[in-house]
Amino acid sequence: MLSYQHAYHAGNAADVHKHALLAVALEYMTRKAKPLTYLETHGGRALYDLAGAEAAKTGEAAAGIAKMQGWFEADHPYARALSETRNEAGPDAYPGSPRIAWELLREADRLIVAERHPREVAALREALPGAEVHAADGPALAMSLAPPTPRRGFALVDPSYEVKSEFAEIPRFLAKLHRKWPVGVIMLWYPILTSGAEREMVARLDAMVEGAVFSEVRFPPARPGHGMIGSGLWLVNPPWGWAEAAAGLEARFAGLAP
Repeated sequence: MLSYQHAYHAGNAADVHKHALLAVALEYMTRKAKPLTYLETHGGRALYDLAGAEAAKTGEAAAGIAKMQGWFEADHPYARALSETRNEAGPDAYPGSPRIAWELLREADRLIVAERHPREVAALREALPGAEVHAADGPALAMSLAPPTPRRGFALVDPSYEVKSEFAEIPRFLAKLHRKWPVGVIMLWYPILTSGAEREMVARLDAMVEGAVFSEVRFPPARPGHGMIGSGLWLVNPPWGWAEAAAGLEARFAGLAP
């Protein structure tokens, strides 16, 4: 359960898809004066070194953000979060989703992150000053807090899918979370795999919440034999303009098809 380390995958093509559209959602939500809650169930370490041994071993960042950074104008919220992170942590730094939220949220907003791996929890606390970092099971924490205060907010559910039962468990969890927090913007990330292991989960999600939207992209495997060939997002209560931003990014990814 605790063996997954995102440092090997940080900045890959799936991260670009997920983080760019996370940033779009948060940028829109922070335009309103009312404070919000950001809740993330699987935080990782929030700050990664793309010059490190882990990134070099897989080459996923080289096939991801290193090639795709030029897709985003300097004023895009994802580009801004990346720039601010690198200004502080160095040119090879890469922000995970909690750090992107930390960069884009305001002083009055609430940032809550759960993570189970002890080393990642310590890194989260260092990377996210002022955030509420919990060494806890993320879905259980989310259910205990929902609806949070402030009630207006965003939840990111981003499991590793290291345990295959998550494909069956996640829809049940999301249905319960949505019932408890019907006004919350809830986003799930999932991999698109050569095995098709995600397909039944996607079908269940598609039938679960009226008005939820999907964004899926495909890309070449990062290395021969790699099982992930795409990235998917499922979003409840999409902010204005999110679907259009997703469509634009999907068109960019379409150009990568072999």
